[in-house]
Amino acid sequence: MGSPREASAELAIRHPVIADLVDRFGPCRLGTKPPTGQRFETLSKAIVSQQLAGVAADTIWGRLRAAVGPSFTPAAVRRTSPDALRAAGLSGAKAASIVDLAERVDAGTLDLAALGRLPDAAVTAALTQVRGIGPWTADMFMIFALRRLDVWPTGDLGVRVGFGRAFSMSETPTPVQLEPLGDPFRPYRSVLAWYCWRAVEVRPKK
Repeated sequence: MGSPREASAELAIRHPVIADLVDRFGPCRLGTKPPTGQRFETLSKAIVSQQLAGVAADTIWGRLRAAVGPSFTPAAVRRTSPDALRAAGLSGAKAASIVDLAERVDAGTLDLAALGRLPDAAVTAALTQVRGIGPWTADMFMIFALRRLDVWPTGDLGVRVGFGRAFSMSETPTPVQLEPLGDPFRPYRSVLAWYCWRAVEVRPKK
């Protein structure tokens, strides 16, 4: 399917709105694909980030990493007391979610290393068995950990707001309304989502 840079160029050819965003922000940058061994840490960070702004999420994540120790592994999380997890800033629900994830990975009932070989629907089905993980977290994992280029996170508020702003919609689309609007941008909807996030950062044109 190519790289995010190649996908950006292709989408810019397809639609002038994306061409304008590419001019403003450059090619899509999804970051370096994390090693397979870091998937537990990556997924835990996604749980921390649920419904939080970036700065707040980063602050709590830093405290959590310090509480767990230098090696953020399922075993290390399970050794960390619930009080320490809460003191790092986690809600009770998020602490329980990360502990459940650690227990499932340790027990072998969730094989994070194997997820890269599964189709999107199977990845989502596997991850949403974990307490507190829903489709949004699964989508973020597929985009940023697995680096899949055709994930369309319609449940993400930033994507919805950014799409509505970029395409001059009178109202922010609902997840159901947004779903088919991504179809013309297949197989690069992850890249489209990245530009929707960028569109939130700029004011609408006058």
